[in-house]
Amino acid sequence: MRRVNDLAVFLVVAFGGAWLVALPLWLGGSGLATPALMPVATAMMFTPSLGVLAVWLICRRGTPFREWAGRTGLGLGPARGRTFKVLAATWVGTPLLVLAALAVSALVGAVRLDLGGLSLFRAGLEAAGGAPLPPETLAVAQLVSAIVVAPLLNAIPSLGEEWGWRGYLLPRLLGGAALDAAPRPTRIVWRAMLVSGVIWGLWHAPLTLLGYNYPNLGPWAALMFVGACVLLGAIFGWVRLRTGSVWPAVVGHGAFNASAGLILLVGDAAYPPNLALAGATGVVGWAVLAVVVAVLRSPYRSRGQAAGDAADAASPVSG
Repeated sequence: MRRVNDLAVFLVVAFGGAWLVALPLWLGGSGLATPALMPVATAMMFTPSLGVLAVWLICRRGTPFREWAGRTGLGLGPARGRTFKVLAATWVGTPLLVLAALAVSALVGAVRLDLGGLSLFRAGLEAAGGAPLPPETLAVAQLVSAIVVAPLLNAIPSLGEEWGWRGYLLPRLLGGAALDAAPRPTRIVWRAMLVSGVIWGLWHAPLTLLGYNYPNLGPWAALMFVGACVLLGAIFGWVRLRTGSVWPAVVGHGAFNASAGLILLVGDAAYPPNLALAGATGVVGWAVLAVVVAVLRSPYRSRGQAAGDAADAASPVSG
């Protein structure tokens, strides 16, 4: 019997599932204007995890699920201490990257801020029918939530994606070997991150072809978002390989989703920002993310670090 290609199974389920879930946006005629947008987008996030489960059920039947979960990063990695430190850094660092992209956008003139009047935020609230609290109170609450609470609240849907992209796909593109095997050459690692980032970006096409994230671009938003996914995916891939666990990437993904829209809180309604240029997913954001990617070293631990980590290892399931 011919062996089924596990990567093909994963991609068919992840991409096919995403398009199936997004069909109401395409068939209803209202596109992104439909009230079903957020439920659809959230449901889409679980399709990569369905792909991982499909690979296990179809191609890895003889592998106990506990072992499969470890291979795909659901454990805490070989050193819990390292994983928790990286997770905390990702939790705090991701919103800081978003704020840095916003600050740089303002410095280069890609966005005009209205910190005192919050006019763009007020305009959005008025268009939605108003709000029970003052805009200033809501803005502060949203900022605090994006940094403190939302990364945890977003963890479940973020896991839906990250178990697929960084849990299964990235190691698979590295050859499918365990992450504690001999480190790959740096060029091989970053090439795998590039390919996985492109795949991640294209997977968003059911939404981005409708202009999601870049409403001024229309279908070209699908290609634009690939660039953001490649750079952001490299950072999430780095923390995945560094720890052997998918959880730091899960928290980082949740934090990014929660904070990427902060530009809409502080923008000037008289000069609405072009999201293809300004903010975390615009060209300026790409530059900020690229700087972070450029300074990251090889995500694999050295032999000395690995030996030290092994002494502290407490997780029964390694990544």
